[in-house]
Amino acid sequence: MTDLLPFDQRDGVIWYNGAFIEWKDAKVHVLNHGLHYASCVFEGERIYNKNIFKCTEHSARLHASAKMLDFSVPYSIEELDSIKKQLASKQNIIDGYMRAFAWRGSEKMAISAQQNKIHVAVACWPWPPYYSDEARKVGLKLKFARYRRPSPESAPVASKASGLYMICTISKHEAEREGFNDAIMLDYRGYLAEATGANLFLVMNNNELHTPTPDCFLNGITRQTVIDLAKKRGIRVVERHMMPSELSNATDAFLTGSAAEITRIGSIDNIKYPNAHKITLDLMQDYHNLVRGL
Repeated sequence: MTDLLPFDQRDGVIWYNGAFIEWKDAKVHVLNHGLHYASCVFEGERIYNKNIFKCTEHSARLHASAKMLDFSVPYSIEELDSIKKQLASKQNIIDGYMRAFAWRGSEKMAISAQQNKIHVAVACWPWPPYYSDEARKVGLKLKFARYRRPSPESAPVASKASGLYMICTISKHEAEREGFNDAIMLDYRGYLAEATGANLFLVMNNNELHTPTPDCFLNGITRQTVIDLAKKRGIRVVERHMMPSELSNATDAFLTGSAAEITRIGSIDNIKYPNAHKITLDLMQDYHNLVRGL
């Protein structure tokens, strides 16, 4: 099956620096700044029924992330949108995943690399839901991560930059080794932040939806979409700083992200959420209908 093949051995095409090239020919030199100094930004997007969900929003965020890392993407938002749509068509993707990314090249291998070429690539491939419908409703088993999200004074926290995900990979691996699905990360102050690749929501206080303020982690596009869907249903959404002790006051909890979509949390350490709340189930259905144009 395709999903079992290593990513460097697949067939198809990838858009790379202005041209569609064979998948296996999309290579970089090992001495590139993006690899050694994490000067790389990216987007993870979903394709539903041949349509790229929130395509322009993702292209705009790629530009914004690059700016935070002190470089510019050499293709406009409109050009990126067109490239992504052409690629999805060439790859004949009905339901899948798309990744657009930009990084500094190999002209200079040092901290200062202001004249390095900015490379851009876009790839997409068929991808089923990250979690099955049953798993998303039953809920994930989470633990607390060892690392915390950094402060805005110590990293470009609003960017979707590769370097910011190092502690996410470590935390996810540790959780999986201990029999968990994922980990919840606190921020530098000790407040609840997010999971390793998805935002957090709690159902609390007479059917309100509470979510951590994204002032030191990514304000996800799916997160923003779910907030809009909740408000359309008349659900009060509260964005605030929350302490871990408040998890026990929640009726239900879920994660949101392009990969996770809306996925329930069944437990966080010894705190359990055994039953799916109507708000969670309604929002799952609303999101399903929205992304598929139903």
